Amino acid sequence: MDLATYIRALPKAELHLHIEGTLEPEMMFELGRRNGVALPFASVEATRAAYAFQDLQSFLDIYYAGAAVLVREEDFFDLAWAYFRRAAEDGVVHAELFFDPQTHTARGVPFATVLDGLERAAARAREELGISSRLILCFLRHLPEAGAFATLEEARPHLARIHGVGLDSSEAGHPPSEFARVFARCRELGLHAVAHAGEEGPAAYITEALDLLGAERVDHGVRCLEDPALVARLARDQTPLTVCPLSNLKLRVFPTMADHTFKRMLDAGLRVTINSDDPAYFGGYVARNYLETAEGLGLTRKDLATVARNSLLASFVTDEERAPWLVRSPAL
Repeated sequence: MDLATYIRALPKAELHLHIEGTLEPEMMFELGRRNGVALPFASVEATRAAYAFQDLQSFLDIYYAGAAVLVREEDFFDLAWAYFRRAAEDGVVHAELFFDPQTHTARGVPFATVLDGLERAAARAREELGISSRLILCFLRHLPEAGAFATLEEARPHLARIHGVGLDSSEAGHPPSEFARVFARCRELGLHAVAHAGEEGPAAYITEALDLLGAERVDHGVRCLEDPALVARLARDQTPLTVCPLSNLKLRVFPTMADHTFKRMLDAGLRVTINSDDPAYFGGYVARNYLETAEGLGLTRKDLATVARNSLLASFVTDEERAPWLVRSPAL
């Protein structure tokens, strides 16, 4: 069995996936025509050519422009269903999807429209592909805390359909501490908490996410090695880190895969996972992230099996749901 086949055969969870970031240029243009939304690019080819990002913000500028084509429930269904089909090919048995309601409600798209489309695709994926999923509402950290509270109020009638909350968008200059109060309210409402930290921001942002937001998982976290005490804490507590290697390269967090901290994090005993982040923009869904990380850092098949098992252990599912996946995992 070659390495790519081995990777796809590993039962795995994807825990860091922005559903809006799975919008391939072909679908972007299709939905743009369907909804009468003009795009800033002349063609699919021109769109792909624009994906030469200098940093996180240069990506976000294009990301938000593309999201404008998502208007109707059917658009969100089509988007998520396309992702689930790719995920099934990559051996994903469970996915926890981030979605950004503020990106859509600011354009007049009702909150329920977004949720209904995503949830309908998730139900079909469960029935036809055997993939379970959860939805995680993310607050946009470049917007004021008041916007996050307003979004939470919009979400209140739908909380039975939302499993957790996260914090994403521009990290530099927007520490987790700015959202401590809204996350405290979310925890009171029984929602799980995750947060992007330690990608462009410093290791101190990871500590803030843990201490001030109550984050149960840290999204990215690749700069944790700058703080040995933090590394010891993450290893002791087995706090999951949802790393996205190809995203980190595309956004120039690391110049090459050989420079990535993933192998050192794994060797330090951290519960690291591999995910695809915004795969339509960053050049690869989850299996490709596994493969290129393995090839670039010399990960063994045992390492990859450990990472896949980490993802199952880090997911927000019951022990009963998790058990059959762990049985299928290779012995470590």
